[in-house]
Amino acid sequence: MKHPCGNGANTALKALAAAAAFAFNTLALFALALDNAWLKGTTDKNPLEYKSGEEIVFTIEPMSVEGEIKEGDYILKWKRSDDYGNFESGEAPFTSAPFVYRTSLDKPGFVRLEAYVADREGRRVKRRFTGDANTPEGRKAMNDFEKSKKDVFFDGGAGVDVEALATAPEPEDFDAFWARQFARLDAVPVRDDRVELVSPNPAARLYAVRVDCAGLRPVTGYLSIPKAADGGAKFPCRLVTHGYSGDNCVHSLSGWCPADEIVFNINAHGLKLPAFGATAADTKALRWEIRSNGCTYAFDPAQNNDPETAYFNGMVLRVKRGLQYLKSLKEWNGRDLFANGGSQGGLQTIWAAGCGEGVTRADSSITWCCDMYMNDARLDKKASGDGWYIRCAKGMPYYDAANWAKRIPPACRTCIPRAGLGDYCCPPMGLAKLWNNIPGENKSIVWVQGSEHGYVPPPYEGRDFRIRGSLFDKQTAK
Repeated sequence: MKHPCGNGANTALKALAAAAAFAFNTLALFALALDNAWLKGTTDKNPLEYKSGEEIVFTIEPMSVEGEIKEGDYILKWKRSDDYGNFESGEAPFTSAPFVYRTSLDKPGFVRLEAYVADREGRRVKRRFTGDANTPEGRKAMNDFEKSKKDVFFDGGAGVDVEALATAPEPEDFDAFWARQFARLDAVPVRDDRVELVSPNPAARLYAVRVDCAGLRPVTGYLSIPKAADGGAKFPCRLVTHGYSGDNCVHSLSGWCPADEIVFNINAHGLKLPAFGATAADTKALRWEIRSNGCTYAFDPAQNNDPETAYFNGMVLRVKRGLQYLKSLKEWNGRDLFANGGSQGGLQTIWAAGCGEGVTRADSSITWCCDMYMNDARLDKKASGDGWYIRCAKGMPYYDAANWAKRIPPACRTCIPRAGLGDYCCPPMGLAKLWNNIPGENKSIVWVQGSEHGYVPPPYEGRDFRIRGSLFDKQTAK
């Protein structure tokens, strides 16, 4: 059937696209000096090695500036904060010369330094796209640019006596509580339903899967198994978990179907998948079902006062059941069991590593909900923060990633691929406490200067700092 608007609509759309491309290319001819600029931040030593009272020296330099920065056209606005509620702010002329800021902290914790470029009226300077939008690659670059943060900014920090940071005392019945929850799970047999789907990789099979679980909803997701398993080959298993989705209760069809391992990609909610008859009405209903007292899921303080009614309760059980399901597969090699995810997925990865199912490697990036004891202080502006935290109601310490980290077996290789020194969705103090609580030496963490939760600056010397336990180094060398 033809489009009701006929060919005229297509012609109009092409004309609009051409006009947009012309506009972007015209802007490129008159590019401003800061259209591609970014700020590089460094410290005078490894930012994780400062001691109490020691001077910390930050240097911020403009990068990728085209032409000359005219003196007086721009200013650099900056703010210094820390984990103890101390704040200071100011501004300086923004030129090609580096901006140097000196500070210190007299107790274990992190100093945060934020800076951004503003015009003479104090408005944030925004970068503009200056590429060629006439090519497919250019249009993709333009689309990626539109999704990016356009400020010319730096957001980073430095830690003081980081190895001394420790979490508040955990609930005395932490292990007893989880023994009761896992007993609920043990009462439900590991039983699945599968629907085979078209796999994007001809060397692997892809399935939509539903697995029975304790709690209100099952485990649901997409499972891929290498076809070589048909001939008796055995493979490692990997559980993949998701970041926070808010009300976006959608699990896109998995495009990750490797030929060398079994992957179970699960969503956080046990939502009904299209292969099992899910409709738009089901998705709409789930969006309301997971809300509580006007809060998006997991944020309701009243719900979180009781650890058994906290939204995270069912999520933990689904993570553990997902691992049990992988271990039940005849195609598993019986040895290698991996888990990985970022942000909320990183939180779930720590749960996976600590829940007693024998995970052998856990990759938890920009891990959310570490050291939730600090959340109220950050929300109440008594500590540096960005405001996106779950209040630490009575039930929340049972889900704190830093508490779960203590339960990770030393044999499990635990990796934190990125911990942003400017990430105050998942603050550095929490990541440091998580790291300190992971037992043994089979662990690694990469601290990234200037990295926020969703932003990583271009590579430069003095951006990345890797810490490895001694056992991790030995295993890596093999």
